[in-house]
Amino acid sequence: MEITVQWIRTSWTKESRGGEAASLGNAAPVGFALPHDAASFAHVIRMHERDGFEPHDSREDLSKVDVQLREADGRLRVFPRVQPLFALPPRQRRPPGVRLIPGQWVRWQLNYRFSSALGIRGWSYWLDTFNIAYGPVNADVFLSTPPMFIDEQGPLR
Repeated sequence: MEITVQWIRTSWTKESRGGEAASLGNAAPVGFALPHDAASFAHVIRMHERDGFEPHDSREDLSKVDVQLREADGRLRVFPRVQPLFALPPRQRRPPGVRLIPGQWVRWQLNYRFSSALGIRGWSYWLDTFNIAYGPVNADVFLSTPPMFIDEQGPLR
């Protein structure tokens, strides 16, 4: 069965925590149209404040995406990995993985806050959005409202 993965990483620094830069980051899309051969790889999009949150897309092997995908009994189990383990906010209790039936898709979001190893630089932030579909889909599937949405975003302060 086809598995379609879109991984969007939006990243910013403390400079974008207010004003016009924050508005740009908050308006960044959480879903994009898929390339024509999206079922054979992960569609990866990166957006960063230094580029004005302009999307840059690439293709990655599905095994390099930070999400666990397992097919069993006609369903797809989806569970994003939290990487790296030292990132904030802490996640003591994570929701369980979701099981998709053919024709379903899920949007799962996790956020992170990092400091440099020595604390010399300021904070940096990520928002990872995983759009994952099980079964054949059209190119615009992730532009719509997801039938399942898992919000694992914590307070970033």
